[in-house]
Amino acid sequence: MPRLFRGWWVVIGGIGIQATLAGVLYQAYTAYVVPMMAEFGWSRTVFAGVASLQQVELGITGPLQGWLLDRFGARAVIRVGIVIAALGLVLVSLTQSIPWLYGSFFIASVGATLAGYLSISTAVVHWFERKRARALGLVSTGISLAGILVVVVAWSLSTFGWRATALASSMLLLALGLPLAQLIADPPERYGLRPDGGPPSAPAGQAHLPAAEPVFTLGQVLRTPAFWLIAFGQAAALLVVASVSVHLVPAVSQALELPLQLAATAVTLMTSVSLVGQLIGGVLGDRFDKRAICALAMVGHAAGLLVLAFAVEFWMVALFALLHGGAWGVRGPLMPAIRADYFGRAVFGKVIGVSNLVVMLGSVAGPLIVASFADQTGSYRLGFSVLAVLSLVGCLFFALASPPRPPSSPARHPSAQPALAPLGYHSTPPPSG
Repeated sequence: MPRLFRGWWVVIGGIGIQATLAGVLYQAYTAYVVPMMAEFGWSRTVFAGVASLQQVELGITGPLQGWLLDRFGARAVIRVGIVIAALGLVLVSLTQSIPWLYGSFFIASVGATLAGYLSISTAVVHWFERKRARALGLVSTGISLAGILVVVVAWSLSTFGWRATALASSMLLLALGLPLAQLIADPPERYGLRPDGGPPSAPAGQAHLPAAEPVFTLGQVLRTPAFWLIAFGQAAALLVVASVSVHLVPAVSQALELPLQLAATAVTLMTSVSLVGQLIGGVLGDRFDKRAICALAMVGHAAGLLVLAFAVEFWMVALFALLHGGAWGVRGPLMPAIRADYFGRAVFGKVIGVSNLVVMLGSVAGPLIVASFADQTGSYRLGFSVLAVLSLVGCLFFALASPPRPPSSPARHPSAQPALAPLGYHSTPPPSG
């Protein structure tokens, strides 16, 4: 029986790390809000500010993380990140004041960023070309699988309290995260291998980029309209994603008058749909124009938010989960894939890192916009409606993000679209397999 291509082991490790980080921290945060707000009496804006601070950290850390990835490799960065995130969760369990709340979650967020999607997707991008979107789609399912863990966290919050839950989560993160980090490997050329499992073409240890891949410097990337359009499009998407991550459980609990554990099932439903969407998005992204798919996904985000804004029965929450979760899932793996197609692998980590400076604007603003309207009106309706309109603006950004012409060589990756291709057009079918 043939051995499994090493790149797929990188994907498996990435799925596990993503699921663990999101399950005990990112997606679980919305469940922490309810018991902590009940204990301390702090406003929704205070808790939205924590999430926004995490996104500021993401933007600030991004450029440095890109350099660390190029210098030390993804595995080392992920290991350090897991330890820092676990320390942050321990500090969360000791929270007594708002400054401590912000500081502890900030530390946990720094660790989660270093161990999270940027580091994992950088490793995956190096191991795949023709199957890049599919591999990234599979890695993204880890975030969706975390929805199952969120229900467990919600049960623990109700049963043992949020302090004990945060402490136990830190131990779980170390126990699962560090072994999974061992599966993250250096780029294939260092082992004398090729992306997608192709035959070796260079001695082990010698870096090599295929001649068909676009080669940019970071400065050249920053001078392309495509870089900024994709970044602002993703920022518009994260207005929605970040807001839902913080406010979904409180919004559903308030609007439908549901207990915490039942309201938390909305997260599981949404992430389950997202998981299917990530698999579909990975397959579609290797065959069709990625920017057209991303533009359509933004329409899905807008429609889902409008349904959630006016939800009065649980079936409407389920419809929101279908629309938003599907859009999130399909679009997610295409964010790194489209950048790798457009700008190549050589500066991929730095490109994503600098992009985060723009993307964080949406992640920071979204939860604060919704919280501000909710505190003023007593309802989440207006905030979600405003974000639905901004999602449609993001649709425009993606639609206009035409592929740039590589400065070093006119040759392109075989699965990428022609430089002047109109939206939705693909001149040649992608390679089979």
